[in-house]
Amino acid sequence: MAYQDHIIEMSQLIKSKNGTWDGINPESVARMRLQNRFKTGLEIARYNAAIMRKDMAAYDLDPTKYTQSLGCWHGFIGQQKMISIKKHFGTTDRKYLYLSGWMVAALRSEFGPLPDQSMHEKTSVPALIEELYTFLRQADARELGLMFRDLDAARAAGDKKREQEIIDAVDNYQTHVVPIIADIDAGFGNAEATYLLAKKMIEAGACALQIENQVSDEKQCGHQDGKVTVPHEDFIQKIRACRYAFLELGVDDGIIVTRTDSLGAGLTKQIAVSHEPGDIGDQYNSFLDCEEVAPSDMKNGDVVLNRNGKLLRPKRLPSNLFQFREGTGADRCVLDSITSLQNGSDLLWIETEKPHVEQIASMMDRIREVIPNAKLVYNNSPSFNWTLNFRQQVYDAYKAAGKDVSAYDRDKLMSIDYDATELAIEADEKIRTFQADGAKRAGIFHHLITLPTYHTAALSTDNLAKRYFGDEAMLGYVKQVQREEIRQGIACVKHQNMSGSDIGDDHKEYFAGEAALKAGGVHNTMNQFA
Repeated sequence: MAYQDHIIEMSQLIKSKNGTWDGINPESVARMRLQNRFKTGLEIARYNAAIMRKDMAAYDLDPTKYTQSLGCWHGFIGQQKMISIKKHFGTTDRKYLYLSGWMVAALRSEFGPLPDQSMHEKTSVPALIEELYTFLRQADARELGLMFRDLDAARAAGDKKREQEIIDAVDNYQTHVVPIIADIDAGFGNAEATYLLAKKMIEAGACALQIENQVSDEKQCGHQDGKVTVPHEDFIQKIRACRYAFLELGVDDGIIVTRTDSLGAGLTKQIAVSHEPGDIGDQYNSFLDCEEVAPSDMKNGDVVLNRNGKLLRPKRLPSNLFQFREGTGADRCVLDSITSLQNGSDLLWIETEKPHVEQIASMMDRIREVIPNAKLVYNNSPSFNWTLNFRQQVYDAYKAAGKDVSAYDRDKLMSIDYDATELAIEADEKIRTFQADGAKRAGIFHHLITLPTYHTAALSTDNLAKRYFGDEAMLGYVKQVQREEIRQGIACVKHQNMSGSDIGDDHKEYFAGEAALKAGGVHNTMNQFA
């Protein structure tokens, strides 16, 4: 509804109350309504699910239209990211947020910092989703509030043209509220537990849930060792649980992202149920590391498989886990991905050990032979040493092409001594184009960095502490932080405004009129940053 339509609607409603609501200003109500576009998390989920579906369709037609996100561990971080995006690019199109289970565990658990092993309380995930959207909605309220103040100034100056320009901008306002891809880990338990958690996450605003095929109580970070996968039928139950949650809550366009950790997972806790040769259980079991045995070779407690009339004994570790054959990871990833898409998944996630476009593409090519429009969410992980990986990729390409690489030590390519070399410059260019190249060649619809703001918070705090507690003292803060905020136009330099002080002043004026005691008077030190 347009700005003027809100005013008209409120004017009619106030008039109908026979004078008892005459203290209510219809334009003030219109402003408050527009500053609070979304009333519930479900409204947010439905709105953003439609956006993601539109973006997915656009990508199918043009792979240059891929999407991106950064992992954010606090509402303020997510808010500042979206404010920055609007400032620099003028639009939030194809820019999402990622909610990292790793960062929830490390930074938001009531137990304190934890590894990414599903040990944090599950309620912390929907709580963070709600927090992120609270901050994003406040960013809307703040920015629109500034526009309304400009509108009042234009009216006071009698500038009709400027007044209409601002009203048009208000009517075409783009919200900071964007899709969040939210990590539900391995579901924190059985399918019922997954369904219950999914509901809470959707009610908080999540339009996209990412779930992985690890055993819930054995969960490890995707870039750590010791990962244990579940048979496909177990995982399919959880996919269905997420879909039921979406459908129950009326978010019919909800997105399910299914992640496979099979590339780095060499273990399973279960032998899959198989009813006939070639079924999905049989395919899962076919990757087990087995030895053929005769009945006389069997020991007490042995588990054996019957395959084509042969008795096979899977390799069983002291941990009571079963081991997959070496070199089967890629094949398992392909099977996992196809099976997920055939059972209700919308997007794939293949966790890899390095950022290599052709490695990813080699699996996606096989998946797309079966499902042509298969699309990938890819983790541009800080767990990768990007500099070293890409310098080694260029080194290997040089060597394969017969180019002289005698000036380089492959194992020491991280060294600063190589920064200005042809190899390092080419590697940096490949890093710069990795997202575009991956989107075009490997079906990557969404590029995310799982935990970048964990690292930026650590780096910026280290730089400030080094300077402030060192010789620079107060200049360390002023020169490196405040002065840069002012010169780069960082909105947070006016921290009172960012916290909502001006919004509060506006409300005080609505409620009390001329009697309002406002914080933003002549003595407010924020005026120094005008």
